[in-house]
Amino acid sequence: MKHNIDLGEKELAAMKAIRNAIAHSGTAPSTRELMRALDYKSTYSVLLILENLIKAKYIQKIDGKIKFLKDLENESNHGRTISVPLIGIAPCGNPLLAEQNVEAMIPVSTKLAKPSSKYFLLRAIGDSMNLKGITNGDLVLVRQQNTAENGDIVVALIDDEATIKEFERKRDVVLLKPKSKNKNYKPIILTDDFLIQGKVVTTIGNFIDY
Repeated sequence: MKHNIDLGEKELAAMKAIRNAIAHSGTAPSTRELMRALDYKSTYSVLLILENLIKAKYIQKIDGKIKFLKDLENESNHGRTISVPLIGIAPCGNPLLAEQNVEAMIPVSTKLAKPSSKYFLLRAIGDSMNLKGITNGDLVLVRQQNTAENGDIVVALIDDEATIKEFERKRDVVLLKPKSKNKNYKPIILTDDFLIQGKVVTTIGNFIDY
């Protein structure tokens, strides 16, 4: 088992708190939020820990926001998990899996994410797939692939935006179908003007600390 020999217990606790906050809310905690999460009395202690994490190249700060460079490797379940990137919900001109879209690296059980494939996590927005158990704010585990079969739940990139829908091909037309109690959603009808980014493997639901 590989250990994080350059991190102390305080740094390890901070890493886990930051990672869990990003996965839960999509944003890293502020210094004061991290202070409360770690049960410290002053922000000075937190700033010292963040400085140590930056020096150890586990995190970096860009425009005041924390970004992960690598994840922890000494957790008790290491070896039974793989680190999966949690990406932003919109690529904003960049490829969906571009480095700048990665919010955190999240350990996921190898029972869900098979080491033979590549995966990413996406935070679902809205209720267009709630009949498939995907609700607003859920983390969705996606296996990277550029093909799909009828009935697959896929992540598709359309006009620079990612969407989660059920895939169906009819001759030369592709339907990306919502599966929702809200009947206002309609299928998206496409030809070749989209990209399949992956197939949804499972919904993790509201984030649970690993």
